[in-house]
Amino acid sequence: MKHITIKDIARELNVSVSTVSRAMNDTFDISAKTRDKVLKTAKEMGYHPNPVAKRLHQQKTFQVGVVIPEFINDFFPQIIMGMQNVLQAEGYQLLIMQSNECFETEMENVLKLEENMVDGLLISLSRETQNIDYYNKLYEKGMPMVFFNRVNEMIKAPKVIFNDFKWSYFAVEHLIKQGCKNIIHLAGYKHLSLSRERIRGYEKAMNKFHLPYDDDCIIETGFMIDEGEIVMKRLLDKGICPDGIFATNDPTAIGAIKALKSAGKRIPEDVCIIGFSEAMWSEVVDPPLSSVSQPTNLIGYHAAHLLLEQLNEKQTEDNTIKLDGKLVVRTSSQRG
Repeated sequence: MKHITIKDIARELNVSVSTVSRAMNDTFDISAKTRDKVLKTAKEMGYHPNPVAKRLHQQKTFQVGVVIPEFINDFFPQIIMGMQNVLQAEGYQLLIMQSNECFETEMENVLKLEENMVDGLLISLSRETQNIDYYNKLYEKGMPMVFFNRVNEMIKAPKVIFNDFKWSYFAVEHLIKQGCKNIIHLAGYKHLSLSRERIRGYEKAMNKFHLPYDDDCIIETGFMIDEGEIVMKRLLDKGICPDGIFATNDPTAIGAIKALKSAGKRIPEDVCIIGFSEAMWSEVVDPPLSSVSQPTNLIGYHAAHLLLEQLNEKQTEDNTIKLDGKLVVRTSSQRG
């Protein structure tokens, strides 16, 4: 099938190519009659603008790169949907890549997106990412960038984060009000700011209610189901069984539930457990999992808008947006 060009339209109307081009761009020096005739003929001939040519003319690709740590859980896909709603309405396409929790792969993804001349980047860091020098250099060179969810506070680009400290405090407070006195925290990777904030929330609640804890109560676990299960099984094998568990996210909480149930522990009678992030499977796991709900759609929405401000060369009013959530209590932590 032949692709119709403006040269074909010009030949059909016996006018110059520049006349057709000006008519399609509705310039001031083209009469309404000529413009209408050109547009009518273009439609009849099945003409479609060449998006590549348009992008080259505007010196933009209208593509935005998104790099996330994983697709296993539904958390990041929900955020991407929020981004897509905003950016597609502005004519942008998303190029989505995942680092598989690997810093080297994350860097390869970013470099590949640069090679494809994306107009901007939306990034959530992998669990391995500690060196942020390249990101700061890239931002200083003028690449529009926004980091979301998993961020490093030393990165200079705008960020969208959750109030992890506040809602971790509420999660642990909830366990304490259920009668839990020996509470452990299955923590995320401590070099990530969200993990440190969730640890801080745990410590604040334990201190406020004068409950004892030490460094051994805060166990760097990870973010996956198998990691939660392995750590919980290791504790049980040592004869350690807390009466409350605050997990850094829902997958690690579910992993802990698997290990506890295999050991014959009752939930919540023997052990109350609460997760974080309100995964879709929280309601279908047995027992249904209490969790802190994060506004995934809003995370994507705000990240996309912060990027658009940079793409449109507007002054970013707020370099960091911090969002709130809610506590969703289910059977896993509800006693009485």
